[in-house]
Amino acid sequence: MSTEEEDIEKRRELAEKKELSEELRRLQLFAVRTIGGREFDVAFTVETIVNSLKDKSNEASPVASYLRDIRALIIPPDIKGYVIFEVQNLHTVYIAVRDVPYVKGRAAGAVSYKDLEEMIRVKPIIEMLKERMVVEVVAGPFKGSRGTIQAIDREREEVTIYIAESVFPLTITLPAEFVRPIQQ
Repeated sequence: MSTEEEDIEKRRELAEKKELSEELRRLQLFAVRTIGGREFDVAFTVETIVNSLKDKSNEASPVASYLRDIRALIIPPDIKGYVIFEVQNLHTVYIAVRDVPYVKGRAAGAVSYKDLEEMIRVKPIIEMLKERMVVEVVAGPFKGSRGTIQAIDREREEVTIYIAESVFPLTITLPAEFVRPIQQ
């Protein structure tokens, strides 16, 4: 390839990157309220509708063109009752959830990317644990036992638990990932 052809190719690549970055800047996140526990059903229904429209690429209806603009559907793991749409405008979200069952409310406003990052960030279990919290042991020889947290060692990521179900007073120290909170 000659230098001139390489220069043309580089310019073409830069133009494509610039167009892509401008499109990504226009994308926004909108949250849709759903019935708790039915987030996957809503997301799957919308995905099915969008995929069926993509298969019919020759369809020229305005609804189809709007729904093809849906870039992502996000279900935050720790927040029940919401599905987040990544789209260019709010009207697309309204069209997408128009006749979808289990949708409780339309998108109220935009969600920032910073807030989304906080929603989907994996938090260590030790951050959620507090003293006097009721927990269940999910691993080790005491698996299935319930107890109350007596002390937390955040540096070593260990918790000391008083097992309430034992015949005699029993206090054990376990790694924090061996427990799951039940009550606060």
